[in-house]
Amino acid sequence: MKAQMKGFMLVLVGSAMFAGGCAKEEMVKKDEGVAPVAAAKPAPVTPAKVDVVKPEPVKVDVPQTTRPAAVEQLKQALEAIYFDFDASGLSSASRTTLAKNAELLKKDSAANVRIEGNCDERGSDEYNLALGERRAKAAAKYLITLGVAENRISTISYGKEKPADPGHNEAAWAKNRRDEFLLNAK
Repeated sequence: MKAQMKGFMLVLVGSAMFAGGCAKEEMVKKDEGVAPVAAAKPAPVTPAKVDVVKPEPVKVDVPQTTRPAAVEQLKQALEAIYFDFDASGLSSASRTTLAKNAELLKKDSAANVRIEGNCDERGSDEYNLALGERRAKAAAKYLITLGVAENRISTISYGKEKPADPGHNEAAWAKNRRDEFLLNAK
């Protein structure tokens, strides 16, 4: 039995050597690197065909005047209002001008207005900014009472930073104590 086992082992080892064989060349040479394998590109994805239903156009009656022309006309029509020295109260002339501005704004519901409060050069920067704000807010409040929607009005104060007249006399100062109305079309 021992001899049979030896023979069996000898046959087994011989077959393994025969099956494995000896390579005559090295499969990978030590000095050469392995060539990089190019990444496979994914196959292009074809989107599924979807039926698109185009909605019918909505017909709206729009006046023949162009919007930019109407906006420009409104910009030109809005008038500034003026204030007395160190005051933010509205004069009767200012109320009349604001009533005209309100009517123009109510006709064009797509227009928003920014009221810019300004002062003359007298007084500190802080004081004039606060005074310009009070002036702009007074005009805004009056426009709201005349029927202009509050969400269409914004205010800002420039104090004495944007004079209409750079002069240093009462005539120039009277022009600088003002609220200007700038249109912001939607």
